[in-house]
Amino acid sequence: MNWDRIEGNWKQLSGKVKEKWGQLTDDDLTRVNGNREQLEGVLQQRYGYAKDKAKEEIDRWSNSL
Repeated sequence: MNWDRIEGNWKQLSGKVKEKWGQLTDDDLTRVNGNREQLEGVLQQRYGYAKDKAKEEIDRWSNSL
């Protein structure tokens, strides 16, 4: 799924995001609000991912939708 569609359906997809990355809080998801770069940053904070790793994880997840 392309990121524009994810961003447009963020409220519906935020549950799937939380399933995938359980350490994210509701506040994190609200702050991200569908913004890919924000999600990358939050994943880096919560999981200690490098920037490239965060991008890979998001790509893998979004392609599985």
